[in-house]
Amino acid sequence: MNKKKTGLILLIAALVASYFIFDLGRYFSLDFFKSQQAAVEAYRAAHPWTTAGLFFAIYVAVTALSLPGAAVMTLIAGAIFGLLTGVLIVSFASSIGATLAFLVSRFLLHDWVQQRFGDRLKAINAGVKREGGFYLFTLRLVPAFPFFVINLVMGLTPIRTTTFYWVSQVGMLAGTIVYVNAGTQLGQLESLSGILSPGLLGAFVLLGLFPLIAKRIVAAVKGRKVYARWAGQRPTRFDRNLVVIGGGSAGLVTSYIAAAVKAKVTLIERHKLGGDCLNTGCVPSKALIRSAKFLSHVRRAEEFGIEAAEAKLDFAQVMERVQSVVQAIEPHDSAERYTGLGVDVIAGTAKITSPWTVEVTHDDGHVDTLTTRAIVIATGARPFVPPIPGIEATGYLTSDTLWALREQPRRLLVLGGGPIGCELTQAFARLGSQVTQVEMLPRLMVREDEEVSQLVMERFIAEGVDVRVGTKAKQFVIEDGEKLLIAEHDGQDLRIPFDTLLVAVGRAANLTGFGLEELGIPTGKTVDTNDFLQTIYPNIYAAGDVAGPYQFTHTAAHQAWYAAVNALFDPIKTFKADYSVIPWATFVEPEVARVGLNEQDAREQGIAYEVTRFGIDDLDRAIADSEAHGFVKVLTVPGKDRILGVTIVGEHAGDLIAEYVLAMKHGLGLNKILGTIHIYPTLAEANKYAAGEWKRAHAPQKLLEWVARFHAWRRA
Repeated sequence: MNKKKTGLILLIAALVASYFIFDLGRYFSLDFFKSQQAAVEAYRAAHPWTTAGLFFAIYVAVTALSLPGAAVMTLIAGAIFGLLTGVLIVSFASSIGATLAFLVSRFLLHDWVQQRFGDRLKAINAGVKREGGFYLFTLRLVPAFPFFVINLVMGLTPIRTTTFYWVSQVGMLAGTIVYVNAGTQLGQLESLSGILSPGLLGAFVLLGLFPLIAKRIVAAVKGRKVYARWAGQRPTRFDRNLVVIGGGSAGLVTSYIAAAVKAKVTLIERHKLGGDCLNTGCVPSKALIRSAKFLSHVRRAEEFGIEAAEAKLDFAQVMERVQSVVQAIEPHDSAERYTGLGVDVIAGTAKITSPWTVEVTHDDGHVDTLTTRAIVIATGARPFVPPIPGIEATGYLTSDTLWALREQPRRLLVLGGGPIGCELTQAFARLGSQVTQVEMLPRLMVREDEEVSQLVMERFIAEGVDVRVGTKAKQFVIEDGEKLLIAEHDGQDLRIPFDTLLVAVGRAANLTGFGLEELGIPTGKTVDTNDFLQTIYPNIYAAGDVAGPYQFTHTAAHQAWYAAVNALFDPIKTFKADYSVIPWATFVEPEVARVGLNEQDAREQGIAYEVTRFGIDDLDRAIADSEAHGFVKVLTVPGKDRILGVTIVGEHAGDLIAEYVLAMKHGLGLNKILGTIHIYPTLAEANKYAAGEWKRAHAPQKLLEWVARFHAWRRA
């Protein structure tokens, strides 16, 4: 650090220290001002320019040094100088002081922060360079943000000093007027009874309402800016209250809610209603897993006291059963059902042509344009296929195309160790395919704790799966008619033969083809939305897989409620999407379910936690079912029974987790679970026993010692 920086730091430290050492803060209180008000008024009358100059200088110093007292000084300015002069003095003094604080922060810390955290700040820096003035204006307009923090933080960004100054001048003006106006009323107080004067009460009501008013102003400014290119194109009336694009879980639930509250809603789907979950995801995969599990039980016949059992597999028949399950559930998501509920269902392709219009190309080719107050994008996601050389030549299946199979793969290569890859790996292995699973990362199911990954991998290996973790797919080739994957493991190339390739490395949001690009709606891996699920256009929302951050059917339905209600009732009432308690399960065996934090999440986030564990191998019902494996692991706040997260591994884990989801959602601790009657013998008792383990570890030992003495005394 150079001498100039060192000297400036010492000077600032001395000034700030003096403020606190000499208790200068007592001079920046309303009580002190009231006690000296007459003298101040007299001095101002005799020396108006000197008083204004001194006040101006002190205000600049207080804000430049980020000292407490600026808010009180703003009120005092109104009392001393009146509304017009007070606003003039405070407006310029606060902006100059803020800019000085900004410059000090930039001089002392900007280079160090950018050098140390530059990679993490790239997105922020780019946003500030692009629209830094607007960001700053938004922050200045809402007094909830401490202005001294804004001054210092903005100094660390690339925003220009001139931009910072004039935006601060304009952005703080509204708040300055409100505070100075309140100060003019304070100056009129002659006694404590005067605090009830209508003028003063009105000033403080205005102060209380100002953050709300400011938010409305910010929303209006943002809306005006984003809709500027569509000036004059907003319809005077609308055909619909809501148009929903996509008929998966998010789209169906959004439409259902809109119809339930008597809004006129149109749902547009270009393929099949029900989306991935019904047609290619949750439903068919669970049907396949159930058939595969039955075969696994046949092979375990001796465990159940049965000397021998046999089952003859007809793979095509199994796949036909899968389709029959889909068809049985299909009416729940049918056009007929939703039409009966009041939804206008259109089979066709949608394209957003303006913030209020959607062009629909029907299946028969004719085109309509619908006008709507709001739009919800619920276009879902599709399997991601990595651009590995040779993959197109060898051919591949995904979770979308897999269900057309009627001939069982002899040697199946599964690329991917996430939930989809793991579920299908085990199912096909149990059906009799020779399965090799390749995962680039060091273990399967990396979002779970390491011990969970290990249990699942051990089970896979025991069932004959060739699990290759830490193995990177490099190239697919065909040699002498045989398909091969060339992969790298520990620096060595491997050659893995296969007949059929299943790509299950994740899913990519459907972001193209329906107007996002033309409207300039930002996207990354998903559509960019705020806490209310709004895009940059406040009347266009996104929900489900296309919005993230979770790609689960149940979270898509959860988001749909927020998207529907916000789209229909904004600006009267809006709700922030709540992701505080999101459960999920992977339907392998042993089944894995989780809600909230696990240990690796807590460590990464620096959250203190305590672990309570109950082994399901000790549970009566699990023993009776020959499923005595797995555990319940609960993370709690140290010393308290408040639940931070739960992982369950074992039979029906996805069902057992529901009790903890309810507990976390409604703030119930382990003591409440322990005090709840659970039927014997059931797997659900594992939850109660886990709570009992926590209670045993937190038993009040000192009190129990006294209780033991009490009982000994009674025996005597």
